[in-house]
Amino acid sequence: MPTDERIARVTGVLSRRQPDLRVVLEHITNAHNANAVLRTCDAAGVLNVDVIGSDAELFEVNKAITTRADKWLNLAFHAATRECLAGLKARGLKIAVTHLAKNAIDYAELDYTQPLAIVFGNESDGISAEALEMADAEIRIPMLGMAQSLNLSVSAGVILYEALRQRRAKGFFDGKRLSDEEFEDLKIKWLGESGNPC
Repeated sequence: MPTDERIARVTGVLSRRQPDLRVVLEHITNAHNANAVLRTCDAAGVLNVDVIGSDAELFEVNKAITTRADKWLNLAFHAATRECLAGLKARGLKIAVTHLAKNAIDYAELDYTQPLAIVFGNESDGISAEALEMADAEIRIPMLGMAQSLNLSVSAGVILYEALRQRRAKGFFDGKRLSDEEFEDLKIKWLGESGNPC
C-alpha cells in the first residue's frame, strides 16, 4: 500500500509533467548517452520520449545511469523518422531539430512554450535528411571553443533546461497539464511501480 508521502510525491511530479514537450532520439548509437538523456528528461518535466531506429527489446535501459528515471517516462519506439515526426505533427507539435548549420538559430531564441518535439541526432552524423526536411526550426548551441559540438546528453540538458526556464516563467508548472484521464492512469501506474520515486 503506497504511503501518503509517496502518493503526494507522485501526484506532485505528475502535476508538473509537460505533455506537449517531447524529446526525440534519432538513431542514437551510444546507449550510455541515451540513458543519460532519459534521466535529464525526467528531471526537466518531460513525459514522452520517442526513440527512432531502435526496437524496444534492443533498447537497453541502464538503471545505474538513468537512476530508474525511465520508469517515470513514456517511451515510444519507431522504425522510421518520417513515420515518427509525421505522427507528432499530426498531434499539433512543431518539430525543432538540433543542427550545426550556420542558418540554425541560437537554441535560446526558440519559443519552448509552444507544443514542441525536440529532435536529437546521433553522435557522429547528427540528424537525418528526413528530420531536417520535416523540421519547423533548426537550433544550435553556441560553441566558443575549438570543439564544434557537445556530448548528446549535455546538449539535451542545456536545451531542456532552457525549455524549463521558459515554461516556468509562463506558469506551466503551476498546475496540472495532463488530461484528467491520463493523469489518473499514470498515477495508478506509478503508484504500482516497485521502488521509491523520491
